[in-house]
Amino acid sequence: MSLFDVYPLFDMTPAFAKDVFVYDTNEVEYLDLYGGHAVISIGHSHPHYVQRISEQLQKIGFYSNAIQNPLQHELATKLGKLSKCSNYQLFFCNSGAEANENALKLASFYTGKKKVLAFKNSFHGRTSAAVAATDNPNIIAPINAQQEVDFVALGDIEKVEDILKEGKTCAVIIEHIQGVGGLDEMPTAFYTAVAKICKKYNTLFIADEVQSGFGRTGDFFAFQKHGIMPDIISMAKGMGNGFPVGGILIHPDLKPSYGMLGTTFGGNHLACAATLAVLEILQKEGLMQHACEMSAYFVEKAQTLPKLKTIKGRGLMLGLEFDFPIAALRKTLIYQHHIFTGSSKNPNLLRILPPLTIQKKHIDHFMDALHQEL
Repeated sequence: MSLFDVYPLFDMTPAFAKDVFVYDTNEVEYLDLYGGHAVISIGHSHPHYVQRISEQLQKIGFYSNAIQNPLQHELATKLGKLSKCSNYQLFFCNSGAEANENALKLASFYTGKKKVLAFKNSFHGRTSAAVAATDNPNIIAPINAQQEVDFVALGDIEKVEDILKEGKTCAVIIEHIQGVGGLDEMPTAFYTAVAKICKKYNTLFIADEVQSGFGRTGDFFAFQKHGIMPDIISMAKGMGNGFPVGGILIHPDLKPSYGMLGTTFGGNHLACAATLAVLEILQKEGLMQHACEMSAYFVEKAQTLPKLKTIKGRGLMLGLEFDFPIAALRKTLIYQHHIFTGSSKNPNLLRILPPLTIQKKHIDHFMDALHQEL
């Protein structure tokens, strides 16, 4: 049997990893400044993370959501406290796409409406409604295109209101810092205006924090910089540090009913153990504050790079935009300097999403490599 060939692969095979480094089958060391698409939040193979999951596996790894699972309640309490979202309700799933899918479904349930408003250059996942709300026609199949989605330029508040006042839109879904789209974000005034308009027209405000959540921006969630309270918050990626886990936080005004949402694997014992370990390490090691400090150092060092147009993003969700396409540079960084970086929809933008445990010496190594190549 062959694999369904949908991924263009780099010629590198990881064998093991530790903290900010990945090692191939020849034990060559690679500096990981991409974290497997922003998944690795607390570093590869953190001892506490490994211990938490191992100990849980020796007790029970999985049972369905038809039984009591105290770990879910422990996690909800810990997550609420650390994220400062204690009054929200938590629903578990397995991935970012699933989180956004459930968020959109919930919005439709509560408003009785079916249209969605999303923003140009957005990415929300590859499943039914989530992919329809993603601004990439190449990954939207005809069955997905049945969904009714309006795409608006980021920042166009007049267009947002024009669409919402028609009364057909169940949700506005937004990344407060666009990920795949290229690290674009708007001033606070735009996000607060969108939230206000959503309230006015009975439309739910969904904050997609799949990539930006769990401390990556220096705040627990990226939207928190703007002082708003979304109706639903979606999360995944850094939530499990590599273990498949996702979820949505649901405003207390939205009441549940049996059967409204459901999942087989979401919130299983191992997923809870993984996420609890992430939260414990984030708190104990002060990784959100550390992300802010490393971000400031990164930005300071990047100012000296030639051919650099701008630095985008916040915390350790960063983009270096050059005046040339970065595809060749990215390959050079991998094969000659052994450094992982990311790309985006913007062909000139090098995306930086390292583990939150990164240190100044790792940033120095990266900047030295860039100076050599530029």
